[in-house]
Amino acid sequence: MTELWLVIAAALGTYAWRALGVVFSGRVRTDSEFFQWISCVTYAMVAGLVFRIVMLPVGLLAQIPLWARLLCLAVALVIMVWPYRPFRGLFPGLIAGSSLMTVMGWYYL
Repeated sequence: MTELWLVIAAALGTYAWRALGVVFSGRVRTDSEFFQWISCVTYAMVAGLVFRIVMLPVGLLAQIPLWARLLCLAVALVIMVWPYRPFRGLFPGLIAGSSLMTVMGWYYL
């Protein structure tokens, strides 16, 4: 019964912040310097996480050689910035990099 109250409290806290976000979303300027700073911090955190996953992996990913992990990263980045429309963007790059990493995992594990 205690776990149920914890889940309810967590849900209420989550939905309270979402409700505040909806209330204040019309008053926030997304082109302000504060949001540009938040965007830069977000990109830096994602880049650091990707670096950590590729260069210092743990678990089964550590079994895959570094060159294979770097190859998967390079393929994903090339597809993300590909100049032709049907095969560029975040989603195709993510699918290509993940698929290649899965194939590399099957081969090396």
